[in-house]
Amino acid sequence: MTKPFELPDFYTPHPARLNPHLEAARTHSRKWARAMGMLEGSGIWDERDLDAHDYALLCAYTHPDCDAEALSLVTDWYVWVFFFDDHFLEKFKRTLDRAGGKEYLDRLPAFMPTDPGAPVPEPANPVEAGLADLWARTVPHMSADWRRRFAESTEHLLNESLWELSNININRVPNPVEYIEMRRKVGGAPWSAGLVEYATGAEVPARVAGSRPLRVLRDTFSDGVHLRNDLFSYQRETEEEGELSNGVLVLETFLDCTTQEAADAVNDLITSRLQQFENTVVTELPALFLEKGLDPKSCADVLAYAKGLQDWQSGGHEWHLRSSRYMNDGGAAAGSARPWSPFSAGGLGTSATDLRKALATAGAHRLRSHTHVPHQQVGPSRIPDIRMPFPLTLSPHLDGARRRVVAWAGRMGMLQPQPGVPLSDVWDEAAMVRHDLALCAAGLHPDATPDQLDLGAAWLAWGTYADDYYPQVFGRTRDAAAAHACTERLKLFMPLDPATTPPEPVNAMERGLADLWPRTTRAMAPEARRGFRAAVDTMTAAWLWEIDNQIQHRVPDPVDYIEMRRATFGSDLTMALSRIGHGRQVPPEVYRTGTLRALENSAADFACLLNDVFSYQKEIEYEGEVHNGILVVQTFFDCDYPTALAIVHDLMTSRMREFQHLVAKELPVVCDDFQLSAEARAALDGHVRELENWMAGILNWHRGCRRYIEPELRHPVGSPGRLGAPSGLGTSAARFFQRPVARVG
Repeated sequence: MTKPFELPDFYTPHPARLNPHLEAARTHSRKWARAMGMLEGSGIWDERDLDAHDYALLCAYTHPDCDAEALSLVTDWYVWVFFFDDHFLEKFKRTLDRAGGKEYLDRLPAFMPTDPGAPVPEPANPVEAGLADLWARTVPHMSADWRRRFAESTEHLLNESLWELSNININRVPNPVEYIEMRRKVGGAPWSAGLVEYATGAEVPARVAGSRPLRVLRDTFSDGVHLRNDLFSYQRETEEEGELSNGVLVLETFLDCTTQEAADAVNDLITSRLQQFENTVVTELPALFLEKGLDPKSCADVLAYAKGLQDWQSGGHEWHLRSSRYMNDGGAAAGSARPWSPFSAGGLGTSATDLRKALATAGAHRLRSHTHVPHQQVGPSRIPDIRMPFPLTLSPHLDGARRRVVAWAGRMGMLQPQPGVPLSDVWDEAAMVRHDLALCAAGLHPDATPDQLDLGAAWLAWGTYADDYYPQVFGRTRDAAAAHACTERLKLFMPLDPATTPPEPVNAMERGLADLWPRTTRAMAPEARRGFRAAVDTMTAAWLWEIDNQIQHRVPDPVDYIEMRRATFGSDLTMALSRIGHGRQVPPEVYRTGTLRALENSAADFACLLNDVFSYQKEIEYEGEVHNGILVVQTFFDCDYPTALAIVHDLMTSRMREFQHLVAKELPVVCDDFQLSAEARAALDGHVRELENWMAGILNWHRGCRRYIEPELRHPVGSPGRLGAPSGLGTSAARFFQRPVARVG
């Protein structure tokens, strides 16, 4: 069979090691699979299939240090998950039976009770039998928090198989961002990360399990594992299985390039994700340990978990080179002729590791991400033909809101320097007028009452002011500690108990939040109030990420950038504002579904990248910025501005199309799955319309304001075109390398 491409040189900085209990795990897993009914008679596998796939070898490479009992249990989990994948393919994907697939998947959570003593149903097939057995053997060793997290990741792994089936049904190849998000759930690497905690005996402490550093470790691990698998499995999935969810195919389609070029781009993305993993361990974990006050054992557990993920990454690569399941030039024979050397690390378990190749593969990526030259002259931002399928509607109360939001900002003290705070002359009244944030609010909420519009415009003013204040006051001085302290104080002005009295505000940011919080949350239920505070916290934490990243002078990894950009843009906050008024008509679990999150993420990405397109000259030439989507693409692909702009524009367009696809094809399925009432469906339709208004209003605001045109950028501070004015709603704010300008007065 002709190979579709040559495998690239992989970044493999850590040698794979082999667990000495391999043979015991092989023998055990063979007996276990037969006892569960997975071999002869299953219609899926026989013993030769299991032996050829050699999942025990996978687990011996990915968990090199655990004892024989743990290795056998982990191997059984992998036998089960791969059997499930092939079983679901045969029974439902090949037959395109979504209804049957959903019924099949809906039964499986019952075999993972959070209470270990709870009864489970009688298994009806090998997948159910295997899950019941594995759950009972695993959960006694782990905490309730781990059981909850692992059950959730297992459900995601199982349920998102329906997403793959739906995409096969309509012959649809996803866009890159959509694919990476869904692949984490479908591919199961977050699930694998949970088993790393078990195998290493190092459970992640509950109080940091949901933090950004731990999330990034899990997600970068997942992306590396999944994208590597896509390279090895491309031929089997596309030629034999009709699979459309493969990273090589996704980039081949999106970039309109050859299969080899797409494979090389996937490998570059693997390298970038692994380097993001390394950066997070070195720069973010120590700060997290201090912030949360973790004791030495908890710190050691987190580091052991990170090492376990690293071992999995290296071992998984080695297994792919050896398993008969994949395209690898001969399976176990791959690399066997190469002699061992202390310099090339070419022995058993390390055949993929070559220090010189690793450095050659990764060095250029790492160098480019840290050596961007700020303030390069790029000329006026080029604005492509941006597709907007939704009509614009503006509030009739816009003119009054324009006057009132400027007056509000003045009362809060945003239009003058903060007493005793250097560099805090962020805005003045002329700049505030040019921001025209009421125009943005009028498009986001065209049906708002005057009071609601004033509230929306004030939130946009507060968020934009704070987004500019952080880099000007903390970023230019590299005072990350002060920025963290400021962020912690802001939480005091968002009490969850309305009876709590916040402290006296000491600056405009605190004064504005102290005013907005009670006005916004007074009528909210406690759960809604917690959700709204979480949206604000997400945004402020993202500003800290920008400052930390700017201090490193590091152009972000593309996936990390996209995901953090939603937060720096304040997407959750402004979308939460639009959700106020739905009450309890739509069950909260509907908003937590993958479809609803994908809907909101696709809208957010369209708006974030739109802002990057308009603000490119302002941020790159005038502010020395490293947080801009076009620059991220330029750095990753080592390409020029027009090429990067075209890629970003294509991604914007594909995210908009995805939004429309979700509304037309997947949202009705969610409504049916949850058996929503007519009132709840109407409320959900209203949320979709609000997202459409959100995108149309943001595009109109960018076209209507004067913030990004070159004549305004050239004006000195204090004039009507003040350069020191902020870059607008959600614009990345770190300006440590800002070009100095003359100050008047």
